[in-house]
Amino acid sequence: MFFILSKIVGFFALPSDIAATLAAVGVVLLFTRFRRAGRALATLGVVLLLIAGLTPLGNALMLPLEERFPPWDATRDAPAGIIVLGGAVGPELSAARNTPDLNESAERITATAALAQKYPQARIVYSGGNARLVLTGGIEADYAIDLLESLGVARARVVAERQSRNTIENAEFSKQLIQPKPGERWLLVTSAYHMPRAIGAFRRAGFPVEAYPVDWRTRGPIDLWLPFESVTAGLRRTDTAVHEWIGLVAYWMTGRSAELFPAP
Repeated sequence: MFFILSKIVGFFALPSDIAATLAAVGVVLLFTRFRRAGRALATLGVVLLLIAGLTPLGNALMLPLEERFPPWDATRDAPAGIIVLGGAVGPELSAARNTPDLNESAERITATAALAQKYPQARIVYSGGNARLVLTGGIEADYAIDLLESLGVARARVVAERQSRNTIENAEFSKQLIQPKPGERWLLVTSAYHMPRAIGAFRRAGFPVEAYPVDWRTRGPIDLWLPFESVTAGLRRTDTAVHEWIGLVAYWMTGRSAELFPAP
């Protein structure tokens, strides 16, 4: 039930969807006796689209998420294993085209391949099923394993966790699959902006992991002052950041994370 509700609420809570809905309702009302309200709503929708799409708002929301966990300290002892969270492969397009389809989170895959070469004894777990509300494609982990193998990682080293649909299930199912031993060090590979929520979920599941953030979307404080080059780029960044903040609040309020904003 939480998964279904999160998908529905998540759709209507994104700034681009809210702004577009307001503008659309406003346009419809222009042809009724509520023309005045229609103009107000249409104007508000357009203004929100421009603010979310052109101003640095998306970067301002994204930067605190990405800065929360620093890069992993490579001088420490070798890890026992590496967990990489799904989100880098589109299972629908992969199934339709019969070839792995990578998106902008592809660094989750490439970073894991590099870690696998650096730590040849480490176990590797790819956690990712299909996060669509209506299952219309394949299982992400299956295609990810093919990609890792093409990057030089032996298929026998990679364990596929194929059931998870969200970060909570990533944590719970990975722990059930791995059964980590006390004192083992496991790295968690995911996008930097997603790391706080992911760490919170793994801590709640009783699985201590060490953050290995990748896939940064901002360069740093400099991006707080620069507008986006296109409305679509700004909207995508703002939507991603707002989605993550909503996820953090929802996990904390429902007891799926012990902390509102997990830290190292």
